[in-house]
Amino acid sequence: MIAILLHIGQDISIFSKDIVAIIDYSTIQESESNQEFLKTAEEEGFLMSLTDKPHSFVVTIDRIYLSPISAITLAKRVGEFPK
Repeated sequence: MIAILLHIGQDISIFSKDIVAIIDYSTIQESESNQEFLKTAEEEGFLMSLTDKPHSFVVTIDRIYLSPISAITLAKRVGEFPK
């Protein structure tokens, strides 16, 4: 299996196989569940912010990243990986 890295902002790249979800950050205002999810992740030390103005959050098997890159762009990048 080829290890594919996805750049998600700043100098951070993650293995595509570790991605659980890529979610548009605007859903935070619309969803109490997402607000609580990110609050809990922050309190427990699993949240890593890569920007002051996140456009997406990327959920991996061991961390959640607030990314300055849109969910659509990240999803397109993942879709470009060879299967």
